[in-house]
Amino acid sequence: MEIAISVITGFMIIGALYAIHARDLLSAVIACGIVGYSLVICFLLLKAPDLAIVQIVIETITLIIMVAVVLDSTREEKYQKFDRQGYFTAILSILIIVVLFYFMMNSVSSLDPFGEGKLRMAQSYVEGATEKTGSANLVTGVVFDFRGYDTLGEATVLVTAVLGVLTIMRIKGKK
Repeated sequence: MEIAISVITGFMIIGALYAIHARDLLSAVIACGIVGYSLVICFLLLKAPDLAIVQIVIETITLIIMVAVVLDSTREEKYQKFDRQGYFTAILSILIIVVLFYFMMNSVSSLDPFGEGKLRMAQSYVEGATEKTGSANLVTGVVFDFRGYDTLGEATVLVTAVLGVLTIMRIKGKK
């Protein structure tokens, strides 16, 4: 299984690099889709179908929207000369990254030390969950056995979102 995940991760890296350097925007969108659907396969190999379901639905919605935008606009990326506004945007971006990094470091410092988590709410799930659910993956067992209706509701919301996007795309296509 490790070899399969390593090969898929290699394809994901190649797809991401191609998406960055592609001149044709539709090709870049398709490469991003390859990365997302490869992640679905990795989740399935790691026995996490709950994450795979969410990833495949979100990836499909994102691809539909991105393809629609690319097809509605030009497919070629227009490169512009880096001017004064570009420098301002770059400096502002770096400033935002520094501020976000500062807040992330403050948030991380308030966490428990690694490996010393407190199980206030999850103690009943963790104790004997493998025997109760029969699942090798504790997260999958909890999501599908203990919280089955919650997972069904989340999947229903995601499917409804996909149907909404498809309906909007179809109405736009008829105009």
